Amino acid sequence: MNYPVEKTESEWQSELSEFEYYVLRKAGTEPAYSGELLNENRFGIFSCRGCGQELFRSETKFESHCGWPSFYEPKSTDAVELLSDFSHGMIRTEVRCKNCGSHLGHVFDDAPQTPTGDRYCINSVSITFSEINK
Repeated sequence: MNYPVEKTESEWQSELSEFEYYVLRKAGTEPAYSGELLNENRFGIFSCRGCGQELFRSETKFESHCGWPSFYEPKSTDAVELLSDFSHGMIRTEVRCKNCGSHLGHVFDDAPQTPTGDRYCINSVSITFSEINK
């Protein structure tokens, strides 16, 4: 698929750490409860580490007890793309940045406590956080 931000594998490898590259470009997963943004509760925006696209607002982040930052909806409908993922013997829905195609995590429809019922389970390493003053 073509994305507004396209880079060669060499460019991605030079811009990302080895682990960031593994998660964002090879659809890896960080260990549960290890991500630096899991307990981030300040007001702000979560953006793609690969390209800076704004993805999620702090108001949609919630504690799902799954081990990864969870959100109930993206910032806008054009921020992420959803793809069928049949890896590891499971059927899941992968979440990617719609701007650069970087792997962010997966979305599940198992959060009835949220307004949407969805849980966007996102790797901390695939996003950055910018605090915004209220």
